[in-house]
Amino acid sequence: MIHIIRFIHLSSLVVWIGSIVFFSFIAAPGIFKVLPRETAGEVVGEIFPKYWLIGYICSIAALLTLAYMAAYEKMIPVIKISLLVLMTIITFFSGLAVGSKARSIKAEIKAVEEPAKKESLRMEFKSLHLKSVILNIALLILGAIFLFLTAYNIRV
Repeated sequence: MIHIIRFIHLSSLVVWIGSIVFFSFIAAPGIFKVLPRETAGEVVGEIFPKYWLIGYICSIAALLTLAYMAAYEKMIPVIKISLLVLMTIITFFSGLAVGSKARSIKAEIKAVEEPAKKESLRMEFKSLHLKSVILNIALLILGAIFLFLTAYNIRV
């Protein structure tokens, strides 16, 4: 049973961190390179809820399997658990708070006619986008640290 749990744990990490790398460095830049900006934004906006769903599922799976392995080995890896909890919080915050707000602002931009209001909303969206990028970079760095600790079987 423990081998299956380890497999699920590693798989959740690979899919989660892999999706971050793929989306951040391949998909999003490629989409914005070949499509007009507004269309690219719509495509990325369509992908994001699925991207976050992958993070939600994988983060919970990684946490649960790590907890199971810790109980099985009778050793609590406080740093690894803390990293995963922080990564999970960032993922849910990014999707449910930042992403949700960005989607509503995007919809508002399309509905507003007044140029000054539209520009104000665009600035607010840019600020949210920057926050999202920073959170994504933080998630990727924390994920790399977690993977390093896992690859070298460092039990901290």
